[in-house]
Formats: sequence, structure tokens, C-alpha cells
Amino acid sequence: MSKRISFLFLICIAAAAGVWGVRYFRNATPNQFGQQVLLSLTKRTPSWAEAVEKVKADRGEGAGGALEIPPELKHYSERYWFLATQVAEIDRYNVYTCQDFLDLAALLQRGEMVPVPWVTETYVLFGIGERADDSVFTRYADGNNIELYNEAQLRDAYKQLAEKRSSVESEIKALNTQAGKLTKRDRTKRSELQKQISAREQELNSIDEDKALLEEFYKQPASREKLFRDYESLQTLAKNFGGRSYNLDNPADREALKINMLGSLRPQALKILETVAAAYHRQFARPLPVSSLVRPEQYQRALRRVNRNAVLIETPPHSTGLAFDIDYRYMSAPEQTFVMAELARLKNEQRIEVIRERNANYHVFAFLNGTRPSDDLITASLEKASTPAQVGHHAPAKSVKANTPRKSVKARTSRKSVKVTATKRKKVSNRRRR
Repeated sequence: MSKRISFLFLICIAAAAGVWGVRYFRNATPNQFGQQVLLSLTKRTPSWAEAVEKVKADRGEGAGGALEIPPELKHYSERYWFLATQVAEIDRYNVYTCQDFLDLAALLQRGEMVPVPWVTETYVLFGIGERADDSVFTRYADGNNIELYNEAQLRDAYKQLAEKRSSVESEIKALNTQAGKLTKRDRTKRSELQKQISAREQELNSIDEDKALLEEFYKQPASREKLFRDYESLQTLAKNFGGRSYNLDNPADREALKINMLGSLRPQALKILETVAAAYHRQFARPLPVSSLVRPEQYQRALRRVNRNAVLIETPPHSTGLAFDIDYRYMSAPEQTFVMAELARLKNEQRIEVIRERNANYHVFAFLNGTRPSDDLITASLEKASTPAQVGHHAPAKSVKANTPRKSVKARTSRKSVKVTATKRKKVSNRRRR
């Protein structure tokens, strides 16, 4: 009897779990499904989730209040001096900047950039790769996104364009045949057919443009072979990056690989990050939240659409792998004061450039050899740092409340049939005042 009751009890539990699962997954959004997939493909483990909870935990009474920002983290009287300092360091050592994920892959393979653990005892990567998508990898050059292929895939791309063109031509021919059979009285029908013909002709022109752009980069042997090598190099990295393999034909794997690659820094910057994180952890027993590391220019431009702090100049600091951001949104006033004092100390030691951004972050830039560029070099870099634009980057704030919430944005771009997309290059800079 007791066995029967126990059996029925287990059946009831299973049924209840099934009902809950159906209702949960029925109500789940595609983004929730995507996040679950990414959690399994990236390094965001239970220990990472636990660290994030510590970051977000309520600090209780006395957490807020006005902050006194040290002068080392405020804006210079020369509005572009902060950015020019970073540009001067980049020019002084001819630091290579990542244009796209392919550049980043090469730097990782050469050891010039290193993967940063998603979570340690002293810090946690929090918000990295929010704008990464599952689109195919592309080479970013002169404002163009050039899709990568191997030889077989390139042949297939040309074949698809040819088949698509043939299909559209057949549709135009059929529509013209229908229009030729109409009488003068069929004006409405003729007008409708003409609209359809015009639409198909526009589609035909678009196909021809796609083919022309494809040939621009793949027709010349030297350019084609370079793109083939880029593809092979990326394949090599994808086969073993961070202890796992990624299938470049799988959208979820592509997105996960991009996110994990964005969790990288140059060793000099990582050393600074670890120094600040260790001090913060010793004082507050919490992991330091790090919200941004390396950002290739291609990714930076996508991020700029939702984050006005993302600088778009010829040498954006984050594209070097020497810059990272510390998220202070959830920190109490005492925590922020401590972190700012630590950053001010490092700046006074000429090891970093740093500023407190209004929205959520401390932007930290590490000097390669632990020495600040001379004022002469910085002055010479002002022109590069002050290209005309209307960007409210690093604008100052006099009095700030701790624990100020901020919305995060995650957008996904769909893969189009167009294989090469031309974009306009824009030069923008930042505005800052003391």
C-alpha cells in the first residue's frame, strides 16, 4: 500500500513539473532561449552567477549619498586632453588596434592579447559582449563588412547570386508577358503590374551590386587568398579557444565565440585590473564588476548606436586592448570612494589614465611600460582626439548618487543575403569639460 502511495506521489510530482515546464517555455521569449544557450557556450558558470549576485546585492542603509570625485578622475580643462593622452600612448608604441574579430583572433593567437577569466575570487566580467550577434564573421576594411568564405563557400555564394538573378529575370519576363496581353481599359491592372516589374528590376540591380562588391574583394588573387587565409586562421582559433570548440556554421556558436573573444585584454591592462580588483575584494569581500574589455572598431561602431560613451576615432582606446571599464552602478558610496582612491593612486604613479564616466563606469587605460606620455606627445595628439562630432562622451557630473540604475541593451542583427555591405565611415570624438 505504501509503495502504491509513493508511486502515485512521484507521478503527481512529475505531472506538476511537466505542467510548469510547458507553461514556462510557452511564456519564454526567444531572447531567454538564446541566453540559456549562451550561458552554456560561454564561461558563465554557476560561480559566475553567484559573483553577479554579490555585485547586485543590496548594500542596505547608508549605501547612497553624494560622492566627492577626486581631481584625478575629473575632466581636464582642455576638453580633449583625456583622449589625447591615450592616443599619444598608442602612437608612442605604435600599438596595433583591432579592426574586427579577425584582427583580435590574430592577436590572441600571437599571445599579444590574452583571455580574461569570466570570474575569479576578486573580479567578474559583467556585461561583456552585450552587442555581439550571431551573424557570420566579416573582415572590416575601409567601412566595408566583407563576409569570409573558403573556396567552396565562395563558389556557392556566386551560384546563389546567379540562381537568384535568373529567378528574378524569369519573374520580370512573366510580368511583362501579362502586361502585353492587357487592353487599354485595364489601366488599374497595368499599373499594378508595372509596380511589380519595377520592384523586380530594383531587386535585380541589388543582386548585381552584391556581385560587384563580392568581386571587388574576391576577384583579385592576392585579396582573395588573404581572405581565405583569414578564414582558415579563424577556423583554427575556433577549434580550440578557451578549452572548447566552436562551429562557425552554427549561429549560437558564432555568438558565443564573439562574446568570449571580447573577454580579452593585453597583459599590461590585465595586471592593472587585477591590482584594483584585489584591493577592492580585500576591503569589501566582493568581486569587482568589469563591464568592458577589448572592443574591435567594427564592434565599437555597433555599440556606439546604444552607448554614447563608445568613442569613434581612428584609434579608439578599447580597440587596443589596453582599456577596460569598471561598473559602479551597484556600488555603495564608500565602495565608489575606495575604488576612485585606488585609481587615483595608480594615476599619480603614472601607470594609468582614468576618468569617471557619468553613466556607469570608470574608464581605465593602462600605459604599456608604466609611464605616462610626455605633455609634448599629448599636445601633438590633440588633433587626432578632436575630430568634429556631436558626441557627449565623458561629460562631467558634479554631484552623484550611488546605486544609480541603468538599462542594458541587447540587440540582435539578422544575417542578410547580401554578402558584402558598404557602410559610411564617420569620424566622431568626445566632448568633455572640467
